[in-house]
Amino acid sequence: MRRSADELNKMRKAGKVVAEMHEATRAALRPGVTTMELNNIAAAVLERRNARSNFLNYNGFPAVICTSPNDMIVHGIPGDYVLQEGDIISVDCGAIIEGYHGDAAYTAGVGEVSKEAQRLMDVTERSLWAGIEQLVKGNRLHEVGRAVQQVAEAAGYGVVREYVGHAIGTAMHESPQVPNYWPGSPGPTLKEGMVFAVEPMINIGGPETFQLEDGWSVVTADQSLSAHFEHTIAVTDNGPEVFTLP
Repeated sequence: MRRSADELNKMRKAGKVVAEMHEATRAALRPGVTTMELNNIAAAVLERRNARSNFLNYNGFPAVICTSPNDMIVHGIPGDYVLQEGDIISVDCGAIIEGYHGDAAYTAGVGEVSKEAQRLMDVTERSLWAGIEQLVKGNRLHEVGRAVQQVAEAAGYGVVREYVGHAIGTAMHESPQVPNYWPGSPGPTLKEGMVFAVEPMINIGGPETFQLEDGWSVVTADQSLSAHFEHTIAVTDNGPEVFTLP
């Protein structure tokens, strides 16, 4: 769906709130902090900006952010997990302003992390930007996934298949989906005003996943580290515009 200038402006506002949630939670990452404390910090940003959470109560999800440490890929529920020196953690945040959604995630290290963990985060973020660069009017949507896959697999990593990006607007998850791999067909032609959440999930090991008994948390099947980066991006006449940058 193509969004009007007024709709895009509302999504920019939502994106700015998500970016502020990122900055606030990043600043709090240190050993000894719990994932629930990160959740409360993000909730305070939403309250301060008069924004609503698009995660809280989404299909019963009990928090305003997802916190996914180490081998957890996505959808981790904030709680009493205490961050440890050397952990990496994915923090996924969302916000609604005037009925329009923003959605973005980052993965960061806690204290000093291993070179292996840092390389994974660097490659995953690079794969995100390679995908974003494909969001150009007239291009085909699945070029995003081709670009993500090329960067990740060139580094020897596994690209998660079961969880993908998506269009976004008046709902957090809209059609079409945005795979992080080449699905075998080029997908829709990109038009000005389309908005997508691109979110590569990349594993040091294989791409296989496993869902925990809580019904939400998804981990790597081989227990290898995973990283997740995401932005909300509009297709414009001047190329991709990222709404969720700080």
